[in-house]
Amino acid sequence: MPIIYEDRSVMAVDKPAGWVVSAEWQTNPETNLQLFLQASLFNGDFWAKSRNLKFIRFVHRLDSMTSGVLLLSKSNGAIGPLSRLFETGATLKEYLAIVDGIPNKSEWAIEMSMAKDPDNPKVMAMSRSPEAKESYTEFRVLASSDNRSVIHARPFTGRTHQIRLHLAQSRFPIAGDNLYNPIHKSHKFSGPKKKTIYPLGLRAIRLSYPNPFEKKIVRIKAATAGFLDSFGFPVDLQVPFWDAK
Repeated sequence: MPIIYEDRSVMAVDKPAGWVVSAEWQTNPETNLQLFLQASLFNGDFWAKSRNLKFIRFVHRLDSMTSGVLLLSKSNGAIGPLSRLFETGATLKEYLAIVDGIPNKSEWAIEMSMAKDPDNPKVMAMSRSPEAKESYTEFRVLASSDNRSVIHARPFTGRTHQIRLHLAQSRFPIAGDNLYNPIHKSHKFSGPKKKTIYPLGLRAIRLSYPNPFEKKIVRIKAATAGFLDSFGFPVDLQVPFWDAK
């Protein structure tokens, strides 16, 4: 699990697909990333021992099948300030999505209220219920080939399955999405040890935020070449930074 950024307060890893980012008691211990990291730290594995780490904790979440940038706090005291960055929308998160279909426009946005589907609590749906929360994502098309497209996504809110649902509602569901893409309902993935690296065509490629402890902007990025190649797109496809049009 590559470490792709580090400073005094945080560490960012390139999370492989299959690892669940959740509280220690909520999921299968064999695929729970927090438990894995804590066990590695407790056992004195080199990555932790060489840094004299005593604490490690995720600051935000990625879906289990989504790969890419995941931010971790290196102290309990840093969790609050870092978490507030995500809660207040101070972070800029960028994703690549491989979708089925070719959009007829180069850019669009989706805004909707969403909540758990009352008929299937494993998925999210458009909703007007009191529990529903607003969500907003902007999309840009980067490339298309063989009835598939590479989409650059910028979520402004952080709802569960937000990008997956928004793209499905746009009629361009994500490749390999066994919850929102009817073509891939039978798609299976056994866990992080399976050889298939990218079972879901969604990857968190960049995270930017104002460092709450120092006066600077932190910019973290994950590689895109392997992800693009696994879905048949050129490895040198350029992904412009979101604030550059």
